[in-house]
Amino acid sequence: MKKLMLLGVCSMLFLGSCVSKKEHAALQTKYQETQDLLNSATVKLNSCLSDKAASMARVETMKEQLDDLRRSNEALIKNSQDMTELTSQGAKNIEASLESLKESNLKISRLQDALTRKDSVTLAIVTSLKKAVGINDPDININVEKGVVFISIADKLLFESGNYNVTNKAKEVLGKVAKVINSKPDFEAMVESHTDNVPYNKPPLIDNWDLSVKRATSVVRVLESLEVNPQQLIAAGRSYYVPLVENDTAENRAKNRRTRIIVMPKIDQFYQMVEDEMKNLSEGK
Repeated sequence: MKKLMLLGVCSMLFLGSCVSKKEHAALQTKYQETQDLLNSATVKLNSCLSDKAASMARVETMKEQLDDLRRSNEALIKNSQDMTELTSQGAKNIEASLESLKESNLKISRLQDALTRKDSVTLAIVTSLKKAVGINDPDININVEKGVVFISIADKLLFESGNYNVTNKAKEVLGKVAKVINSKPDFEAMVESHTDNVPYNKPPLIDNWDLSVKRATSVVRVLESLEVNPQQLIAAGRSYYVPLVENDTAENRAKNRRTRIIVMPKIDQFYQMVEDEMKNLSEGK
């Protein structure tokens, strides 16, 4: 009986052991499959999370880029508006500049006309002088420099050496010059005397300045005696400081001893003529 019971117990234990191993194996297999699925799901989840993070980063970058584009667009719109205003103002400025340039050119044209008329009068004076004086003397030269008439007379024709009294021969020449000056009451005649560099000291004159001024006033007095209006006359002495050539030879010193009579429009009248032209321009005449 005991043997039978023991055999029964052993059979039960054996049978119970066999069932447990099968279930255990099945469970082990199921567990492994579940673990594999979990691992696979975990990998996929991590990949999705990584993709999400990357996508979110791209979204943030795109948002920043979009904000930058909006700001740039706003700046471009503002700049376009500013450029439109600047272009409009620039056009106005250019138009004003062109108008000012046109007015300036017209003023210059009027001024050139005034200068041309002055030059025409100057040329007429030269022609009158040459015709009136009628001299082919190398000691007398009549020419125009920068719109001014110059009558240059060598001192040997006007004065005795070392003297400031005008010679009778010179008075004849000055008489012809006086006629031309008298025919132009709106002009001035400046008598400009030059010496050489040889020191001069004959009381009451003490130097070349005195001599040049005295010679200029002597010529002025002769012109005045020939009925030239004294208001048209100017006496000027230049001493030896404006030589034509070097004072290194007797011949050159003779060239430097000279008297120039400069016939020119009165400066105030010339400027008045220009002002009149400008006034006419402003009035649209």
